[in-house]
Amino acid sequence: MAGIWDAILDGLLDTVRLVPFLFLTYLVMEYIEHHTSDRTRAAIRRADKFGPLAGGLLGAFPQCGFSAAAASLYAGRVITGGTLIAVFLSTSDEMLPIFLSKQVDVGLILRILAIKVVYGVIAGFVVDFLFRSLNVRKIGAGIHGICEAEHCDCEKGIFVSSIRHTLSITLYIFLISVALNIFLEAVGKQNLENLVFNQPVIGELLAGLIGLIPNCAASVALTTMYLDGAMSAGAMMAGLMVGAGVGILVLFRANRSRRESVKIIAILYGFGVAGGLLTSLLRLL
Repeated sequence: MAGIWDAILDGLLDTVRLVPFLFLTYLVMEYIEHHTSDRTRAAIRRADKFGPLAGGLLGAFPQCGFSAAAASLYAGRVITGGTLIAVFLSTSDEMLPIFLSKQVDVGLILRILAIKVVYGVIAGFVVDFLFRSLNVRKIGAGIHGICEAEHCDCEKGIFVSSIRHTLSITLYIFLISVALNIFLEAVGKQNLENLVFNQPVIGELLAGLIGLIPNCAASVALTTMYLDGAMSAGAMMAGLMVGAGVGILVLFRANRSRRESVKIIAILYGFGVAGGLLTSLLRLL
C-alpha cells in the first residue's frame, strides 16, 4: 500500500507542475485555431493534386481538431483519401503540449514533427496513386461543422476551451502517470528495456493499436510512456502516426461507406507501423 500511495503522490506532484505549461500551450493553440482554421481548410480544399503535401504540412500545426475537420472534408468528398492519410499521419494530437510542458529538447520535438510531416506527405501521394477509389471528389458535398460539435467547443472562446483542454489532459496525465509509476515500481527501473513496448516489431505493432483509440488519452499514454522509458522511439512514432484522435471517430460517423472507412484505417495502421519500424531501423530519434 505504501508503494501505491507513493505512486499516487508522485503522479500528483508531477502533474500539478505541468498545469501552467499546459494551459499556456493550449491557449496559444486555440488562438492559432481561431485565427487560421478557415484559411487552413480553404488551403487544403484548393490543393487539388497536391492535397497530400498541403495536408501533411498543415496537419503538423497545433490546431484544435484538424484531423476531425479533415475527416469531415473527406466524408464530403472535398479531399482525397491520400490527403486524409497525410493529415492523420502528420497530426500529433496531444504530443506537442505534453512535450512542451515537460520541457523536452526543442531539437527532438522538431525532428519528430519533421519525420511525421515528410512521411505523411510521401504516404499520402502513395495512397492517392495506389488506391484510386479513395480519390473521388465532389466539392461541397455533405460538409458539416463536425469538428466543433465533437471536439473544440470553439464557440465558447479560447479561454474556456483552453481550460477545458487543460483539465481534461491533466486528468489523463495524472491517471496514466500513476498507473505507470505503479507498473514501473513492480517491474523495476532496471528492467525497462525488457518491456514489450521496447521490443522490436511487436512494440510498434502494439503501439499502433493504441494509436487507433479515438481519444486524446492514446497520445497522452504513448508520449508519457516514451518519456518514462517504457516505450521505444519507434513504438512511440508508430502509435503517434496511427493516432488521429477524434478524427477516426468523425470519419466513421460522417463517412457513408463503413467499408471504405475501415479500409482507410487499415491503410493508416499499416503506414503508421511501417513508419515506426523505419524510425527504429534508421535510428532517426
